[in-house]
Amino acid sequence: MDLGLKGRVALVMGASRGIGRGVAAALAREGAQVALASRSRERLLATAAEVGAAETFEADTDDLDRLARLPLEVAEALGSVDILVTNTGGPPPGGALDHGFEEWEQAYRSLVLAPRILAGAVVPGMRGEGWGRIVNVGSTTTIEVNPALNLSNAHRMATVGFFKTLAREVAGDGITVNTVATGRFATDRMAELGGSMEQVEAAAREEVPAGRLGTVEEYGDLVAFLCSQRAAYITGTVIPIDGGLLRSY
Repeated sequence: MDLGLKGRVALVMGASRGIGRGVAAALAREGAQVALASRSRERLLATAAEVGAAETFEADTDDLDRLARLPLEVAEALGSVDILVTNTGGPPPGGALDHGFEEWEQAYRSLVLAPRILAGAVVPGMRGEGWGRIVNVGSTTTIEVNPALNLSNAHRMATVGFFKTLAREVAGDGITVNTVATGRFATDRMAELGGSMEQVEAAAREEVPAGRLGTVEEYGDLVAFLCSQRAAYITGTVIPIDGGLLRSY
């Protein structure tokens, strides 16, 4: 199936490992010119060589001024950004009152303000081209609250609200905006949250109907489709990818 992504310029945040890396690899495989953004220059260069990315950019989602400049730098190197994947990190675990205001503010910056700034920087160019794709790496916590991930519960909901609003405003310009509600995937972050990869794999065998963790390659395939020409009528959605874990309708 030709997804119509050949030559499209894609900016993928958090792309040096985990889900971001899986997304970058899938888009590059479909012929997109992929710009990788992450904090670690060393990991960026290694990932770029492995997945065939076009350019790398060091960027920290806590540095909002840097994020505002990033899409322009990508445009200067590769052309106007056609695809934006806002994979801007995950806050530390904890219950409703377990974090101080500083941690709340940091989570707000990375999960709400960072996607807002990036989207605001790329939408004018997408409107000018009459085509664009924005995919937000979200969480199933926006559908079913996880009592151990309060900061994620609270802030990712705000981002979903922003992207739902944006989706309605830009749909007529040929731009789609969607969020992927991420379940349990075999990533370093999942291992950190669960104690070890062995522990989270064992829990998945018991708790996930599919009987396993998802792979970043499977995640990347979903995002590549959402970015494709064939997905032009899918917008404003929150799409779970969780092996059947969610119990809600």
